[in-house]
Amino acid sequence: MTEFAWLALGGFILLAYTLEAITGFGGTLVALSLGALLLPIHDLLPVLVPLNILMSGALAWHHRRLVQWRLLLFTVLPGMLVGTLVGYGLRPWLEDSAMRLGFGVLILCVALRELLRGAPSGRAPAWMIRLQTGAAGISHGLFASGGPLLVHALAGSALDKSRLRATLLCVWFGLNSLLTLAFLADGSLAPALPRVAAYAPLLILGVPAGEYLHKRLAEAHFRTAIHLLLGLCGVLLCCRAQAFG
Repeated sequence: MTEFAWLALGGFILLAYTLEAITGFGGTLVALSLGALLLPIHDLLPVLVPLNILMSGALAWHHRRLVQWRLLLFTVLPGMLVGTLVGYGLRPWLEDSAMRLGFGVLILCVALRELLRGAPSGRAPAWMIRLQTGAAGISHGLFASGGPLLVHALAGSALDKSRLRATLLCVWFGLNSLLTLAFLADGSLAPALPRVAAYAPLLILGVPAGEYLHKRLAEAHFRTAIHLLLGLCGVLLCCRAQAFG
């Protein structure tokens, strides 16, 4: 059963990082949501985070001219960095059942909100953006999945989808590099490296497919499908956490 779960994770990774190549976020969230139905979150993160470094680093470099550096350096990274450190510090205190339940509730709330909300009503106050960015960082430290909360915080930034994607990819490359160093320090990275190497070739398929679809297909349709999938995963994760907690 365990080997089947790791094999299934390969399919989840291919789907998830194709979607992230389209939108600039959500790859780790989708892979972790689906993978957590079969495997412990603590085992998944040291595999998924280094894979995301490879994908986000390659795409961020390719689209570096589109990165909004002022927004990245002065608005996004400070709050995300502090929040990520706080979230990572909380991980050892949480059991896997609590992680599943918390993560399930988080992605269910995000999915429902994104499915129900209309167009952004305007730019939020600066203090609200910083608060939401910090919350996104905590989510990233806990689950390596701060994308939906960060995108919500930047909803009024008036960036087109290509500039927003390029800027988000730089965020994930920086923060996931930091998390990978933390996994190296706590000893969880080394056992995961063979699986990282085994899954890495999937990015060669997923990234070009995502690039192709990013240019040609309506992003809104993909986001709707992603959030429907995440909503289902959130329900299943909450039920699993209650059953085995």
